[in-house]
Amino acid sequence: MNITSDIKPVTFLKSRTADLLNQINETHRPVIITQNGEPRAILQDPKSYENMRNAIGILKLLSEGEADIRDGKTKSQKDVFNGIESALKEMP
Repeated sequence: MNITSDIKPVTFLKSRTADLLNQINETHRPVIITQNGEPRAILQDPKSYENMRNAIGILKLLSEGEADIRDGKTKSQKDVFNGIESALKEMP
């Protein structure tokens, strides 16, 4: 993978938007858009964006779970299942 092929100036985006969108959707690699030589935005296909958001959500849950373990905020599996069984028995 050559990242330099995925860096484009904003003028390229303006003049060749359709080509750039085709590239992004075919390669599933994000493209960095520059303005005055500085990175200003990243274009990404929707599926890759969704996958990234899902991965971030999972990492956040893992981090919260690790914090709960460190803080002693845990229950044994037996206690959890007993609680579920009790709740189910109370349902009409």
